[in-house]
Amino acid sequence: MMALAEVKRNEWWEWTKAIAIALIIAITIRTFIFAPIVVDGTSMVPTLKDRERLIINKAIYYLTTPKRGDIIVFHSPENNDWIKRVIGLPGDQLEIVDGVLYINGEPVEEPYLNGMVTEDFDLVQVPENMLFVMGDNRYNSKDSRNPYVGPIPMESVVGKAQFVFWPASNMRIVQ
Repeated sequence: MMALAEVKRNEWWEWTKAIAIALIIAITIRTFIFAPIVVDGTSMVPTLKDRERLIINKAIYYLTTPKRGDIIVFHSPENNDWIKRVIGLPGDQLEIVDGVLYINGEPVEEPYLNGMVTEDFDLVQVPENMLFVMGDNRYNSKDSRNPYVGPIPMESVVGKAQFVFWPASNMRIVQ
């Protein structure tokens, strides 16, 4: 029969292994797959509201590239993470005329703006390996229209917004 001390040592070792494995799994998920983020500001209203908490999918862009309309989190020129909508892809020509967004000469409906008008801007072409991003609250958004920000490098993308989890009354999948 095993001595009581040896049984306790084995039990302690099993608990230590279980906790270590759980920590490794949690760190791996947080680092490479999903992460929480807090919306800071009103640049994405009406789609996302200030202080909402959401989950971003960090793994999706290992398998694919951002698409027009995706809401992404990226490292900003100010060395923090911003959340904006992808409007233009590499090579796209964009402009807003009389409040209407044109991509490659074609007008684009933007139902997520809920009727908000967008200021016009002149024709720009999105460089290779870059994305043109804008907030949904166009009058209150530092985004690619600003020369300081400009188009963002693909490698600065952290992930795609997937799910609002707080406040609980606003819980939803991000469209």
